[in-house]
Amino acid sequence: MIEISNLTKIYKTPSHDVLALDKVSLKVNKGEIFGIIGLSGAGKSTLIRCINMLEKPTEGSIIVDGQVITALDKNELRGSRQKIGMIFQQFNLLSSRNVFDNIMFPLEISKVPVNEAKKRVSELLEIVGLTDKALVYPDQLSGGQKQRVGIARALANRPKLLLSDEATSALDPQTTKSILRLLKDINARLNLTILLITHDMNVIKQVCDRVAVIDNSRIVEVGDVLKIFSNPGTPTSRSFINSIVKQEIPEELLQNNGRGQLIRVSFIGDSAGEPIISSMIKVFDVKANIIYGNIDRVKDTPFGNLVLELTGADADIKEAIKFLHEQGLEIEVLHNV
Repeated sequence: MIEISNLTKIYKTPSHDVLALDKVSLKVNKGEIFGIIGLSGAGKSTLIRCINMLEKPTEGSIIVDGQVITALDKNELRGSRQKIGMIFQQFNLLSSRNVFDNIMFPLEISKVPVNEAKKRVSELLEIVGLTDKALVYPDQLSGGQKQRVGIARALANRPKLLLSDEATSALDPQTTKSILRLLKDINARLNLTILLITHDMNVIKQVCDRVAVIDNSRIVEVGDVLKIFSNPGTPTSRSFINSIVKQEIPEELLQNNGRGQLIRVSFIGDSAGEPIISSMIKVFDVKANIIYGNIDRVKDTPFGNLVLELTGADADIKEAIKFLHEQGLEIEVLHNV
């Protein structure tokens, strides 16, 4: 659906040039919810604005649904943008128009026949759960309701790609969850590709199939969300995951005077509910001291971490760890204590 190759964006200022994107390459598959996470200033907003050509890249190419949008002229780009919906952080609703007319606006610009446009707006109001708010004005809506209007408006022209620019960052946690559930429903119902950017790993955890981590203008890691949660490959990824899943081991535990090994066991999917540790203890002559642990869900899949101190003979500990690997668990040896 999206192919980005060697994308570079440089902002020129009177005093110096600012490198916002540095040779970014990325692929987003049709029908997936793909997340891009990064801190403020990392380049994620510039990237999403380049994808719909609100920002013109300095170098590189972007292909959306087989079309090289970086090679289009203004007229061609205008037609291409109609197939790319955009959800904004601050909603960007027209205060002088009610909910129905706000959703109607992009259809008017596209010169869709009035009766057809009204039918489409009614369909969208039902999809976002705002049928009873059709004649209400934006200042009478909650933040979550305003964002639902924004989502409906973004869907008006039946886009093939939906871009979400920090769409939940201005919302409270409960409202954020409801908006993310709506995006998941839209993705499943319409088979719509969704690309969202965020600085919040909880958003990635709840809805995304895959994620790209951007740091200092470059993509530093791309992968399946579950895989990155269980085995982050870069310090940047690890710091985002640590913000919601405690993984750092206190120094006093690392300096423990025990005789075994400290390991982190990551449980994914069905294994999160299986008594694998109990089975290990029964089969092998080792003791397992639970240091700490947690269980959560990544999208719809159970995911957990358990930090154990294994004590016993070296050979038995080695066989026990091998057994855990054979059960499909991710094992990280943290320290020999």
